[in-house]
Amino acid sequence: MRINCPHCGERDRREFYYMGDALALDRPARDAGVEAWDDYLHNRDNPAGATRDLWYHEGGCGAWIVVARDTVSHAVQGSALAAKVAS
Repeated sequence: MRINCPHCGERDRREFYYMGDALALDRPARDAGVEAWDDYLHNRDNPAGATRDLWYHEGGCGAWIVVARDTVSHAVQGSALAAKVAS
């Protein structure tokens, strides 16, 4: 699998470290309540198909990247810096 780093260009997946679903960027408000925080911290979907994943470019520039990909085919549809996605 090849991932496009916005800084370094297309690289092999082995340069990146998978950090899970990009849901981590969508954290609840501080006052959201215990149930919202419990759901955010402990419950994750495991979809077959389109996902948004958070990857760390460990073997390169050190950027955090959100990668849109298909978990069935591993086809990468796109990527963007996590800081720009979270803004």
